[in-house]
Amino acid sequence: MSALYEPRLDEAVAFALDAFRARRRKGTDIPYVTHLLQVMVTVGENGGDEDQLIAAVLHDWLEDIDGADAALLEARWGPRVRSMVVALSDSATHPKPPWKARKLAYLAHLSTALPEVKLVSAADKLHNCRSIRRDLRTVGDAVWSRFSVPREETLWYYGAVVSALAAGWTHRLLDELRYEVDSLRTEAEG
Repeated sequence: MSALYEPRLDEAVAFALDAFRARRRKGTDIPYVTHLLQVMVTVGENGGDEDQLIAAVLHDWLEDIDGADAALLEARWGPRVRSMVVALSDSATHPKPPWKARKLAYLAHLSTALPEVKLVSAADKLHNCRSIRRDLRTVGDAVWSRFSVPREETLWYYGAVVSALAAGWTHRLLDELRYEVDSLRTEAEG
């Protein structure tokens, strides 16, 4: 039987495990790496190839790790992985620019992104949205204090992501994300 992926995916997973070892999901004790692995799994279950799996597990590296450098991504995993991770990052500078400016720039780019990038972004936002919904049920409105912007801005952003992804792209994952975003809005406002 032939291998379904190369050792470079193993290396990317190990790299992410090491880089995010001390990080938690916002306002929780959940290891951050669970998010990265979930995004990778969702991409794999929805037709993503090896480069997309690698980009998925590394999608937050440039944004969240001080000293992260896109050139290292290219050297280790190639130009396609680098390109996708850069496209999936709303900022690669530290400290990050203001929230609204970052999100508006990301949305503008996302609307014209390649389908391979949109798939990973949809998987990322789907897991984020599901996590917020779960935590809203568990801790109530306190969940919104985890974010740097008010509830209304967070809800606006997820709706805008759905619109940006839908520009020239259809996929069952986008349909799932749309459902989750609508459900989050209903639960948050209900």
